[in-house]
Amino acid sequence: MRFVVDTGVFVSALIRSQGTTGGVLRVLHDGRFTAINTTSILVEVIDVLGRAPFRAKYNIEPDDITALINLIRLRGELVIPQRNITVYRDPKDDKFLEASLVGRADCVVSGDADLLDLTPFEDIPILRPAEFLARL
Repeated sequence: MRFVVDTGVFVSALIRSQGTTGGVLRVLHDGRFTAINTTSILVEVIDVLGRAPFRAKYNIEPDDITALINLIRLRGELVIPQRNITVYRDPKDDKFLEASLVGRADCVVSGDADLLDLTPFEDIPILRPAEFLARL
């Protein structure tokens, strides 16, 4: 199965490994799905997790970020968007929708209200992490 996971889910999973988002990371680690990514998604994950105040608050080490990115790359597929999507509510979400289309994703996994309000997006469901895990 092929899924796009938004940055917030990856970040939350690293911070709260025992929570629902941590479960998403565990099933990715187990190879139960392919994470569809773009360069802009990976850059955003690195950027968010690499912010000094954020790292200090959550005790995130550079090795933690490297391990996450390596997992995403190992269990994922890098795609290049072929079509620009414009969602008027939050343009930062466009990259996830673009990846879902070009990567032929089965769904997008997100906790972001702006993305969740779009479900389904061109027949691709957008699911909260708990919904995703229940369907997996």
